[in-house]
Amino acid sequence: MSHRNLAAVALMSCAILTACGRSPTSTADAGAPLRHDGGIVEVPASSPLRGRLQITAATVSGITRPLGAPGAIEAAPEKRVSITPPVPGRVVKIHKVLGDRVRAGDALFTLDSAEAAGARAEHAKAVAAAAQARRDFDRERALFDADVGARKDFEAARLTLASAEADARAATAHLAQLGAARGTGRAYVLRSPIDGRVVEMLGAQGGYWNDINAPVMTVADLSTVWMTANVPERDVGQLFVGQPASIVLDALPGQPIPGQVRYIDEMLDPETRSVRVRIALANADGRFRPGMFGRMVLQGRAESALMVPASAVLQDGMNARVFVERAPFRFEPRTVTTGFQQGERIEIVSGLKPGERIVTRNGVLLND
Repeated sequence: MSHRNLAAVALMSCAILTACGRSPTSTADAGAPLRHDGGIVEVPASSPLRGRLQITAATVSGITRPLGAPGAIEAAPEKRVSITPPVPGRVVKIHKVLGDRVRAGDALFTLDSAEAAGARAEHAKAVAAAAQARRDFDRERALFDADVGARKDFEAARLTLASAEADARAATAHLAQLGAARGTGRAYVLRSPIDGRVVEMLGAQGGYWNDINAPVMTVADLSTVWMTANVPERDVGQLFVGQPASIVLDALPGQPIPGQVRYIDEMLDPETRSVRVRIALANADGRFRPGMFGRMVLQGRAESALMVPASAVLQDGMNARVFVERAPFRFEPRTVTTGFQQGERIEIVSGLKPGERIVTRNGVLLND
C-alpha cells in the first residue's frame, strides 16, 4: 500500500474514533426542553416550553372569608303564643282550628268554667259593696256637715268606702287579667292576643281542661320568620350584626336567599361551644315553614391575604407546590401551604412571599 493510501486510512480511522467517542448525553442536552441544576429547573433558550409558560408575581389582595353553618327556620319567639286558659273548664266551643287566620281579639275557644263564674260573682259583690259604701259615706258626710252626725261615724264611713273601693278595683283587675267579660254566667271566651294563624291544636270540643299550664292551641304570626344557625366558637370573632348572608334551604335547592344577621346571642352555649345567629326572613307568601333545614353562609370581614391563581398550585402527593422563578427561566420547586380559595384564586398561607414570581400556567410541564 502506498504512502498516500496509508494516510487516507489513518484519517478515516481518526474520524470514526472521534464519532464513536462523542458523548450521547451532550447530544441529548443540546435538544432537551429542560435542564436540571441541583434543585433548579432551567428552561433552555431553544426549548419550546418558554412560549408556553406564564409567570406572574404573587400579590396581596383583599378577600372575604365565608362562614358556613347548618340551621333551621323558626317562628319568631315574640310572634308565637301558646294559648293557655287561666281557669279550668270544659271546652264547649272551638271557634278557630288549624290553619285558620286570626286577628288580635278574635275568639279562639269558649270554656264552661265555674271559676270564671266565681270571679264574676266576686266582682259583682265588690262593685255593689263599693256603691253601698259610697251612699253610706255621702249620708254620714251630710250629717257631719250639718252638725248632726258624730265625727267617728263620718270617719268610719270614709274608711269603709276606701276599703270597698279597693276591693272593687282588685276584683275588676282580676277579671281583666283573666280576660273575662263582666256580668254573670259560666261562659269564658279566650281571645287571640296577636294576629296570625293557628299552627297547633291540642284541645278538643267537649274535653275538660284542668291544666292551666298546658296550651289548648298555639297562634303564630309567620309573616316574618327566623333562620337560626349555630356558629362554632372559633369563628365568633368574624360575626357582626348586619353581616351579609346567603341561605339555601333543603326544600328549595338552588334558590339562594339573601339576608342579614339581625341578632347574635350574647352567651356561648357551653355544651356545643357555639353561638346562635339569627336572620329575619320576610314570609308573606308562607313558603318558609318553621322546621325547614338549610345552610347559612355568612360573608366574613374583609381581610388581606397572599393570593395566587389556582392554576399555579400543583399537587405533589399530600403536598402542594409552586415553581418560583429564581432567575429568568430558572425555577425552584417549593412546597407551600394553601388556605381559602375564592373563585379562581387561592390563598398561600406559608412558603411564598409577596412579590415572588411564580409559574401560573403550564407549570405541570416543568415536572419530569
